Amino acid sequence: MKGNLLLLCLFLSFGIKGQENISFAKKAEIVSPQINPGNTVTFRFETNDAKIVSVQGDCCPQGGNFVKDNNGIWTFTTQKLDPELYSYTFLVDGVKVHDPNNPFLIRDVASVVNVMIVPGGKADLYKVSNVPHGSVTKRWYTSPTLNLTRRVTIYTPPGYETSKEKFPVLYLMHGAGGDEEAWMELGRTAQILDNLIAQRKAKPMIVVMPNGNAGQTAAPGESSEGFVKPVFLRPEMLSGQTEAAFGDMLKFVESNYRVKNEKASRAIAGLSMGGMHTLVISANYPDTFDYVGVFSSGMLQPKDSNAPAYTDFDSKLAKQKSNGYKLYWIGIGKEDFLFTKSNEFRNKLDNIGFKYTYKETNGGHTWSNWRDYLSEFATLLF
Repeated sequence: MKGNLLLLCLFLSFGIKGQENISFAKKAEIVSPQINPGNTVTFRFETNDAKIVSVQGDCCPQGGNFVKDNNGIWTFTTQKLDPELYSYTFLVDGVKVHDPNNPFLIRDVASVVNVMIVPGGKADLYKVSNVPHGSVTKRWYTSPTLNLTRRVTIYTPPGYETSKEKFPVLYLMHGAGGDEEAWMELGRTAQILDNLIAQRKAKPMIVVMPNGNAGQTAAPGESSEGFVKPVFLRPEMLSGQTEAAFGDMLKFVESNYRVKNEKASRAIAGLSMGGMHTLVISANYPDTFDYVGVFSSGMLQPKDSNAPAYTDFDSKLAKQKSNGYKLYWIGIGKEDFLFTKSNEFRNKLDNIGFKYTYKETNGGHTWSNWRDYLSEFATLLF
């Protein structure tokens, strides 16, 4: 009996030691990305099988080739980067892979990329800071114009739930390939508004971020369509349906939220396709918005130029001008592929004496510019 008990104790002892070896034997942690003093960034990737490892993204416009050490760790360090939210992916022997040591990913249309924030300056607006936070909800509403139930993302400012105050509203439109999640994920809208409001640089406001694709009820994977692959150019793009159905969402917001339903307390802005939606909607609702923001856009070529939203557009602009407004803000990057279209639209405004504020920046058709535009535009509202 004693012998059996001794054997059992030895067995348990070896078993425990074996488990300890499995549970606690840890490899050195691989840190990637590593934000270094001086705002360089080091990326690391572990593999013994690859021949070439590189990184591509807006942090490395020319790409960057990694160097392998004796332990199979590939490393690349960037040049000094400006404060910004950056996206990137790795290329391993030409195949795109995510950084396995960075769990932070964002979908942009059908691509999923890693993201990181190099802190300081404007990038501090993109961080979750120790300030009061607003709430973000995804609401479903009925659109009789489209005969659909659709989803919209809504930011309410800090303290909304516990107050009885009414708030102004910014309607914020996404670009082609986006949906009601784009401004929240890629645009960092909640973080920007939280920080600007805390700094008293922007007034507390509600931000309504609709799905601007008239044939889509919600973001891909979030509707009854299931896990369909997102596409950049949807068949209903620039058909006039989004503009025609805008009133359905406006009615939903003003019936379900404590808002100031007056022209002086409404703003609308959008990027690219959403910029055209913005300028068309504001002209079709000429006594609705005192603040209009057109980001990286102009009067693009409609799919259906006979759609009611697009007909008699010049006379609608003239009516919008005569009704008056407080701010018509246009922003565009010098390298933006829509730079010419933006200038053509500005010429149209100039020809009728339609006053506007113009912001020309470096760069192209990028979220870096659009976050900048939102950060500035929001401080000018209400």
